Amino acid sequence: MKEVFITETNCITPLGFDVQSNVEAILRGDSGIQLHEDASLMPMPFYASIINYEKLNSAFEKISTDTKYSRLEKMMILALEPIIKNSEIELNSKTAFILSTTKGNVTALKKDSDDSFNNAHLDVLAKNIADFFGFQTQPIVVSNACVSGILAISVAKRLIQSELYDNAFVIAGDEVSEFVLSGFNAFQAMSDLPCKPYSKNRTGVSLGEATAAVLVSTDATNAKIKVIGDSSINDANHISGPSRTGEGLYRSIQNALKEAQIEADKLDYISAHGTATPFNDEMEAIALNRLGLQNVPINSLKGFYGHTLGASGLLETVMAIESATQNMLFESKGFDEIGVSESINVIQKNDEKNIEFFLKTASGFGGCNTAVIFEKIK
Repeated sequence: MKEVFITETNCITPLGFDVQSNVEAILRGDSGIQLHEDASLMPMPFYASIINYEKLNSAFEKISTDTKYSRLEKMMILALEPIIKNSEIELNSKTAFILSTTKGNVTALKKDSDDSFNNAHLDVLAKNIADFFGFQTQPIVVSNACVSGILAISVAKRLIQSELYDNAFVIAGDEVSEFVLSGFNAFQAMSDLPCKPYSKNRTGVSLGEATAAVLVSTDATNAKIKVIGDSSINDANHISGPSRTGEGLYRSIQNALKEAQIEADKLDYISAHGTATPFNDEMEAIALNRLGLQNVPINSLKGFYGHTLGASGLLETVMAIESATQNMLFESKGFDEIGVSESINVIQKNDEKNIEFFLKTASGFGGCNTAVIFEKIK
């Protein structure tokens, strides 16, 4: 099978509009989660991580004066533009474009018109982004709840290994909207304080928004990371609740390790999902213990970004790649006292560590679970 690499990365978040500014913010301990009072989004105050509107528009105006793009489309174009430019790859028939999201332009539905209804379709969102850059291939949309961002890397890897493409540009993004906030609030899943993954006194998720972009390629030139194993398993436990035994996540990691041809004890770091809900964090701890991974350093970046839905898996992969290349474990912000029944090794402060292999996991509504294993290029 062809070797597959990640050669370019970028992100647009409340902590910064490039990877370096995000890393610096994390090392300082800054969080994008703030208390917001915006009645157009939610009638009561809420904690979330939201990108500044003026800053976003100002940054977008530097690359385009076109006013037809939605807020999410601007976020996605800003994340993709520098990596397409830096790569100097021709956007021909061997270059795929993969877009990952859960809600896309759902805010378009606030306007009652045929155009607005059309713009809410995910394929229209993907075409708008693809046309901006001039991709020649049919856009591919990955929308599978909150595993979407990391699943998109799996899809890119498999398409390349099937020899359909040589390169794949992947963009993932979601925004905080009235629809998303009301949905999680209806589940009684939103925290009344910034979220605290894996902590005893956690009270739920904080929502966030971001876009992240990577280039997945067969070309090892400038490669940061090799993608060496992946798997997605749906345990079909419940429409919104994860398996109580961690079955889907357990099997996903097990399969990814098998493809990567490494033993569990070779993993140096785990970038986990860690939503700070009682069931998710408990499920992850159970699955990791079943695999003998309870001592591997683990973090959730939700304390910095909130839960960015379809963007989370890719954004957290981008940051995990920085952890590996810089040999630095980032703290799991908000964690204090262990609040899951099984022991896990939550990273409590930034720490130096040689990282050769790392695992990214994600789980989502409908029982979906994805695990991808990466190897640092020496």
